Amino acid sequence: MTDLEPAAWPPAPIRTERLVLREPEVRDRAAVIELFTSVEVGTYIGGPRPREEFERSMPETPRRRPGLFVVDLDGGMIGIVTLERRDAERPGHVRAEAGEAELGYMFLPEAWGCGFAAEACAAALDWFAGTHPGEGVVLCTQTANDRSMRLAAKLGFTEVERFEEYGAEQWFGAWSPVTSS
Repeated sequence: MTDLEPAAWPPAPIRTERLVLREPEVRDRAAVIELFTSVEVGTYIGGPRPREEFERSMPETPRRRPGLFVVDLDGGMIGIVTLERRDAERPGHVRAEAGEAELGYMFLPEAWGCGFAAEACAAALDWFAGTHPGEGVVLCTQTANDRSMRLAAKLGFTEVERFEEYGAEQWFGAWSPVTSS
C-alpha cells in the first residue's frame, strides 16, 4: 500500500464474524506457497508460479508490506487481500493523476463459495474508508472470471471501463465509501 499514508501500518487485526485479517506470519508460509502455485487460483491471473522456484524464493516469514492482509479462518490462512496503489503505467484509472488504491484478493480453492472473499474484502474496504476518508478504491478482473465479477458487484463496485490486458478482456470498476453501503 505504498503511499497510502496516513494509515498506521500494520493495523490491529481486523475481526469479522468468521475471519481475522492480519499481517503474514511464519505459520502462513505453506499456505502462501499453495496459493501462488495453485493451478485453479492462477487461472485468471496468468497461471500458477512454478512451485519449486517459488519455494526457493519464498522467505521463512512471508513478506510483510503495507496493504497486505492475510485472511485467517480458525487460525489458518485461507487467502490474502491487498490494498495497493494501481501502477500509473497500467490501463484503467479514474483519476487523471492515477495512483488509485486498488483492491486485490486471492483465496485457496477450498475456501471458494463460502462467502469468505466478500466478508474479507468488505472488512478491508471498511478499514480503508476509515483510514482514508472519502477516497475511492478500484478493482480490475478478467471478465471471464464470473466469481470475481459477482464479488465486485456485491461489494458495490461499478463498471468504469473494459480493456484488453494480459491477453484477456479486463473489467475495471470503482467503489466509493460515500455511495457504497
